Amino acid sequence: MPLAFLVTVSPSLPGLLAPAGWRTVGAAPALLALPGAAAGAAALRADGFAVTDVADPAAALAAAAGPPGVVLLATPAEAAGWEAAGGPVLPRVAGAPEPPGVRLLDVVTVMDRLRSPGGCPWDAEQTHASLRGYLLEEAHEAYDAIVDEDPAAMREELGDVLLQVAFHARVAAEADPGRRFDVDDVAGDLVDKLVRRHPHVFADAGPRDVAAVERGWDEIKQTEKRRRSPTEGVSRSQSATSWGAALAGRARRAGLPTPPVGELAAGDPEQLGQLLLGLVVAAQQRGWDAEDALRTAVRRYADELDTAAHARAQG
Repeated sequence: MPLAFLVTVSPSLPGLLAPAGWRTVGAAPALLALPGAAAGAAALRADGFAVTDVADPAAALAAAAGPPGVVLLATPAEAAGWEAAGGPVLPRVAGAPEPPGVRLLDVVTVMDRLRSPGGCPWDAEQTHASLRGYLLEEAHEAYDAIVDEDPAAMREELGDVLLQVAFHARVAAEADPGRRFDVDDVAGDLVDKLVRRHPHVFADAGPRDVAAVERGWDEIKQTEKRRRSPTEGVSRSQSATSWGAALAGRARRAGLPTPPVGELAAGDPEQLGQLLLGLVVAAQQRGWDAEDALRTAVRRYADELDTAAHARAQG
């Protein structure tokens, strides 16, 4: 049989071959490629290799009826189904083992197709402003799935959050030069920030406990952002409880005043939830909006924090 080897290639990483894959491909008198290996075949052609596309195993066997040593290129999935589809047993050479996260490249590819001419007209007309509500919606749905401890829903909803990241990055890639960035810029900034803010992991900063890590995180952020107050960089669109807790935590770590601690009769989080729910219902019966009332108090506290931070900077 003229077919000698089956080299697996990655559909997401065309042109990437391990040394054994390059040796096998380079020594082959002829190369054939199943449909899933089309991107890899195109990359090889661009580098001067002659590659013949074949539609299926039967076509591959017919095309290989020539000199011995012909190499067949296929994706790992196609290789797994090769024998089941009637192909002979061939030595397999791992052309490009796919690293974890390789399917993220497919997300970028699909998003590019949707936004490009001939793609989806709805996707093509979206802007950062039109998409921002979806980002909050998908984040809330992912949060609910985590609370429900539903792994299937978590997997789906986290994918929807990832879609929003890819979508906004793709929209930004089309912006004017002064406002333009792409998904690689987003990923690169994230990686740089994670490394920079974890010196206890990526630099010789020594082991730290959780409290020390949190203090160090705030110190690094203060240096990076040159923030004048703990209120800077805290989202005001989150719930009032989360906003207030974030401000109080930052103020405490910065040595700035925190609101007086109220009396807490609850003995555990479940009792606390019931207590808070009771307060919400009592407020509602009086015609008050508990969320709005707390947001007003947090906003007032944020102003007090700004004043205290400014006074300390001046002193």
